[in-house]
Amino acid sequence: METIKKINAEEILDSRGNPTIRVNVSSENFTASADVPSGASTGKYEALELRDGDAERYGGKGVSKAVKNIENLIAPILLGKEPSSQKEIDEAMIAIDGTDNKSKLGGNAMIGVSMAVARLASKIYRKPLFRYLEEISNIKKSRKLPYLQANLINGGKHAETSLPFQEYHVIPDTEDINEALEIIFKMQNGLKKELHANIGDEGGFVSEFKDIEEPLKKFAEIAEKEGVTEKVKYSLDVAASSFFEKDLYILGDKKICASDLLEIYKDICRKYPVLSIEDPFNEDDFLMFAKMKEELPDVLVIGDDLTVTNKEKLQEALNKKSISGLIIKPNQIGTISETFETMKLARENNMECIISHRSGETNDDFIADLAIATGAFGVKFGALQRGERIAKYNRLKEIYSFK
Repeated sequence: METIKKINAEEILDSRGNPTIRVNVSSENFTASADVPSGASTGKYEALELRDGDAERYGGKGVSKAVKNIENLIAPILLGKEPSSQKEIDEAMIAIDGTDNKSKLGGNAMIGVSMAVARLASKIYRKPLFRYLEEISNIKKSRKLPYLQANLINGGKHAETSLPFQEYHVIPDTEDINEALEIIFKMQNGLKKELHANIGDEGGFVSEFKDIEEPLKKFAEIAEKEGVTEKVKYSLDVAASSFFEKDLYILGDKKICASDLLEIYKDICRKYPVLSIEDPFNEDDFLMFAKMKEELPDVLVIGDDLTVTNKEKLQEALNKKSISGLIIKPNQIGTISETFETMKLARENNMECIISHRSGETNDDFIADLAIATGAFGVKFGALQRGERIAKYNRLKEIYSFK
């Protein structure tokens, strides 16, 4: 079996023009790389993204410390190991880091190495990455084709507008990849003609709306014009922690309590075909998540900042019956093995998993393979605009050419 002979890293730029990491891992005859994404809307319990803090370089956002950690601390302990020993490799990094939030090595350093190692092993075994990940993950699948949750209207931390809710998704209700992409295309082009708006971090439109319901009204109008009303559902990523302050939620010039916010969600779900609502309350409010799950049984209540792809946080959510699904972002936790453990716990408890990109992305399409390998319920790759988002959708199409 081939072994790891070389690991190096370099600073590259993500889709926002900020520095991030590319990791290269080589064995005797193969080389693989992985590029690390970065989130703007981050939960406080996520693995730490290690930045330099040197204001003279990229305003402090450089990642040379993380690059040095890969080459000086991680590489020496992994050289000679078999790339197929994913769990052993990830556990070795976790051990040398020794912190609760990956703050010594940097979660961004660790996930880059973890992803590159998995990709290298798939090359050594001459298997498509999704096949290799499927074999080593052994996770109960939800769907043949994940729901494509296309973020067509951006607010919150993804846009410079007063719209507090972060993401408004259109979801084609089909298991045909080509039909799904065509529906998204129709909806996106319809919005483009009407909004004449700028493009946000994730490819969706950025426009001033009068209130939080207006984007959904616009979705419904466009769906009717395009003849796809019966073929689309909607979802929201509220990211409520971003407008939570001193026990209240700030919506425009109003400050409301959690119970009032729940009533807003209930009203929205009565009017529109909402499949899921993500992070409807502050990231520590497990009880309000649970109340919403109880009072809106036909809507999936999704945790992201609440659970941060962390097995312990997910267990707390399970104990409190807070959610019906969760967002999976490998860089939130720092290794592929830990990502699998969280997903396995979720699926053992019939929780749905939605694989997600970050707002600061690269052209790396690892998460498309991850979604198919694990039979994810849904994927969040953004709109059909911006190359780093298109790369993931094109990889999905490529994978389906194998099937």
